Amino acid sequence: MFSQGEREEVERWLRNFVTSHAKRESPRVEVVVAAEGPRDGRCYAVRLRLGERSAPSPGEEALELPFAEVAEGRSRMAWCEGLAARVRAMARELGEGGRGERKSA
Repeated sequence: MFSQGEREEVERWLRNFVTSHAKRESPRVEVVVAAEGPRDGRCYAVRLRLGERSAPSPGEEALELPFAEVAEGRSRMAWCEGLAARVRAMARELGEGGRGERKSA
């Protein structure tokens, strides 16, 4: 079993990591990491927001990351690189959606 402090530390690390990589694509992207309710101590749900848009889209499942995977993975370079690529792709998609909307207006 894990302590509340460990859960909070892993969540804080995940939030900072995702924020760092998302903002490399668009400084205005906001990060939402949900860890409460049925996810408490089990997993994290990650979403990115930019204005009215979000990634994944509202009808889609959030990026879910099990606690144990994040706790172990944060010390492995390959895992971190993979997560960074996923987050940056999500942020890039949000940013491109905004540019496309402005061009057509």
